[in-house]
Amino acid sequence: MIIEFSIVPLGRGEGLAGPVARVLDLVDKSGLPYQLTAMGTIVEGEWDEVLGLVRRCHEATRGEAARVVTHITIDDRAATADRITGKVRDVEAVLGRELKK
Repeated sequence: MIIEFSIVPLGRGEGLAGPVARVLDLVDKSGLPYQLTAMGTIVEGEWDEVLGLVRRCHEATRGEAARVVTHITIDDRAATADRITGKVRDVEAVLGRELKK
């Protein structure tokens, strides 16, 4: 499965680079395939490992803020792998060219 998630600590002001960096450190150390985007992070893996990671990220952020909002979108498709890049490649194949990255 792939998931996209974003975590927003409330009451910390507008700058989120520090909290995002601490969450991405956890994501990177998880060993799971991921991609950071401007609006969230995409992670690929099995149900328990992916949701466990999101939980650890949420709890780490909760340690820094009195209130935390976590958004999660799940795309669960059987017998697939490398979907983070594969989905992009599929669209590029239809277009016959690479898209901006």
